[in-house]
Amino acid sequence: MKKFIVQRKLPGAGNLTPEEVKAISKASNEVISSLGKPYAWIQSYVTDDKIYCIHVAESEGDIREHGKQGDFPVHTVEEIRMVIDASSAG
Repeated sequence: MKKFIVQRKLPGAGNLTPEEVKAISKASNEVISSLGKPYAWIQSYVTDDKIYCIHVAESEGDIREHGKQGDFPVHTVEEIRMVIDASSAG
């Protein structure tokens, strides 16, 4: 399995209501259940006009299929090659 970051351009994303967040999350989980293959949504980060999602899947195609079935915009998909943080300094 590979880890991906997905950029979704969604004007006004930073103003989503709790009800909208719940509906989006529920729809995503339902699509994941229906895919019939290994797939996990790890976390999403919301900015004013974009959502960056971390997903684990076998391929970019699976990521795009999740977006298509859930009617979620998919503007870029990048495979995460490594994670660097403060502890990387040793």
